[in-house]
Amino acid sequence: MITPAEPAPATVTIREILAWATGELASRSDSPRLDAEVLLGHVIERSRAQLLARPELALTLASVQHYRELIARRAQGEPVAYLTGWREFWSRRFRVTPATLIPRPETELLVEMALDRLPTGSPRRIADLGAGSGAIALTLALERPTCRVTATDISRDALDIARGNARTLGADNVEFQPGDWCGPLDGKRYDMIISNPPYIDAFDPHLLQGDLPHEPATALTPGENGLEAIERIVATAPTHLVRGGWLLLEHGYEQAAAVAALLEHHGYTGIEQRRDFGGHLRAVAARHDGSA
Repeated sequence: MITPAEPAPATVTIREILAWATGELASRSDSPRLDAEVLLGHVIERSRAQLLARPELALTLASVQHYRELIARRAQGEPVAYLTGWREFWSRRFRVTPATLIPRPETELLVEMALDRLPTGSPRRIADLGAGSGAIALTLALERPTCRVTATDISRDALDIARGNARTLGADNVEFQPGDWCGPLDGKRYDMIISNPPYIDAFDPHLLQGDLPHEPATALTPGENGLEAIERIVATAPTHLVRGGWLLLEHGYEQAAAVAALLEHHGYTGIEQRRDFGGHLRAVAARHDGSA
């Protein structure tokens, strides 16, 4: 068994190094074994299933050294997705960097709600505000190839990552526009506007936990008021929606009532809210009559 103070021998096996890494991460991660397996698979270019099938396989010295470096960085809190450079979303790999929010499983709920409202084979215009890595925009573009998607983000670095993901995944029905929320939409009207905006209060202690301290703050919190970005989107989206167009938003687990009230105040109807895997209301869809 290797120890942190000793040079790693070339005869260390997958079983041994995973046991060591799991121990190193035990007090620093909610999923130490999973993190250890994902990072080792990344280093030696094998799936988790392949690792488990060949636990006796010996690793090269270079692989062990590289792996130990990644484990040390993970132990300091760096997200696994940034260490590997990708995160899976809707069964596709998306490149991510510290310039982008890491896509999360609960956001797939928002995609489900969108696809329910986008008939297969029908052309629709969609805008994804604050697109980040492009997880939402590119998933909708690929699942509904007859639609045209506009992805906006205030971060040009994030848009560069999204463009690269579009090329890799073959999503050629997406355009990218830099700017803040509806600002880049240039008076155009869309059948759907969708967004996973920042919605965490700036003083929320969750910002100091897990992966969040390493992710871009502007993608997590709009400021002192966690609803600020949502309020802006709800207020400005009607001027960019066709009559009967849909607005879909992800929000915080304690914000459902406030978001529903905000939508009603701005004339939205047909409000539907859905729960995430933890049973919390997390996503909302609402229609606007287009009178704005």
